[in-house]
Amino acid sequence: MGTATSAPVGAKTSIPYGWVDFCSRRPDQCKVSVLPPMDLKLTPKTWAILDRVNREVNGYIVPVSNLEHWGTMQDHWDYPVDGKGDCKIYALFKRKLLLDAGFPRQALLMTVVHDLHGEGHAILTVKTDKGDFVLDNLVNNIRSWDATGYYFVKRQSQQNPNIWVSINSRGDAAVNKHQKIVN
Repeated sequence: MGTATSAPVGAKTSIPYGWVDFCSRRPDQCKVSVLPPMDLKLTPKTWAILDRVNREVNGYIVPVSNLEHWGTMQDHWDYPVDGKGDCKIYALFKRKLLLDAGFPRQALLMTVVHDLHGEGHAILTVKTDKGDFVLDNLVNNIRSWDATGYYFVKRQSQQNPNIWVSINSRGDAAVNKHQKIVN
């Protein structure tokens, strides 16, 4: 268990096509009330649940691209109905399992980043009282958002999962510390 900073969010931005498509197929997951922001209280117990879910989902889903899986290049977000999927499937399933475990929806945010190779990637950001942490199918360990090296593009609003906010910040603590010194 650790501490982190919170990713700096900006203005409302476009909703990913995959989320809109997911909501059209699973409206019960998206037609939800607006709630006040809430962070998860990070305790040894909640950390253990986050860690277990992250590792179990990473081990359960077989990684396949949208083209291999669905026969399309279009973004397809869903649950692992057949045990296969790409990063969006992993992140959505982790979100679902944590919601089912009673974690607050406002703390479980689908997030779009550019990975270390500059490729589009989806992760689950968990907003906690100790900062923002990332559950990622590429890494079994839970990391602080600013220890990923990813470029954060946008994520769901804490109040409403159907509103997305821009981030536009690199999650690289070393770079951020260096920038603070230079500036």
